[in-house]
Amino acid sequence: MCCWCCCLECIHNIPPLNLLLFLDFTDLALPGGAAAASGPVSMASISVPNLVPSPIEDAENIRKAVQGWGTDEKALIEILGHRTAAQRAEIAVSYKGLYNETLLDRLHAELSGDFRSAMMLWTTDPAARDAKLAHKALKKTGDRHVWVLIEVACASSPDHLVAVRKAYCASYSASLEEDVAICPLYKDPLKQFLVRLVSSFRYAGELVDDELARAEAAELHDAVVVGKQPLHGDVVRIVSSRSKPQLKATFERYRQEHGKAIDEVLEERRGDQLAAMLKTAVLCLASPEKHFAEVIRSSILGLGTDEESLTRAIVSRAEVDLKKVKEEYKAKYRTTVTSDVTGDTSGCYKDILLTLVGPE
Repeated sequence: MCCWCCCLECIHNIPPLNLLLFLDFTDLALPGGAAAASGPVSMASISVPNLVPSPIEDAENIRKAVQGWGTDEKALIEILGHRTAAQRAEIAVSYKGLYNETLLDRLHAELSGDFRSAMMLWTTDPAARDAKLAHKALKKTGDRHVWVLIEVACASSPDHLVAVRKAYCASYSASLEEDVAICPLYKDPLKQFLVRLVSSFRYAGELVDDELARAEAAELHDAVVVGKQPLHGDVVRIVSSRSKPQLKATFERYRQEHGKAIDEVLEERRGDQLAAMLKTAVLCLASPEKHFAEVIRSSILGLGTDEESLTRAIVSRAEVDLKKVKEEYKAKYRTTVTSDVTGDTSGCYKDILLTLVGPE
């Protein structure tokens, strides 16, 4: 099963690489760099060599791995699986310049199955990747595909969401928000909620208004618990517009006032899709590690593996907060991501996932 659309037509829809799109990701995964020395501890799980070959050397080694009678999948994993988004972008530019074909085209031709899907998803620039995932999600039914839109809108920085919207327009000649608005699979109030989320641009600073947090915690309680309207207009306004620090303060005030976290209250509303989608947004905004731990676990449990969800969760968080996801996973499920991935996948697909997961 292919977890990411890998046809050549879709590959060529991806806009040209823009190295500026990688600025938000570069600092997260550069061990020993200036950002690592002075900023917060990185929660990225990938490892990058202290001495990284030049992009041209990496491109040449990738070319060697895909030439001849067989493909050296381990070499591809060793190179691409241990490079940051910015480094992978430079490799792709060098590869195109040296061999007059895109790196994605070559990976598509040489690889297959879930391994190809994971490698191509990983190699694509993060903004174009999320744009592609969102576009695909709009064509499928089921809560898992709504999750994708909420993840794209809520689980990354405001600047990254803007980059995703630009990449979406470049690829599909339409805006993400207008495609959500006209999607026949969604009805109001869920559709309105999703449109507001994907079109938001939140304040990215740390300033918090405690009085506002108190007032809006009360509004959330009145709508969700008293009125039993999880996507009431006030809820949509608060969740789609407030900064993440402000929302965390509001959710904490809610817990203090009512003795239970708002996501736990929503969890109790079994069978209520609107409550479930609000819970997903709350977690992606305030505790994304909890959401993605749940995505990984649910993709592995039951009959068969949901490779699409498993790949998306690991690939999209490997340069962001997969260390925190692993910690949450171990605390909640009493096992490790590594153990579950090892038991449920195989071959090169397993190898690239474990490379991105990193040591546990």
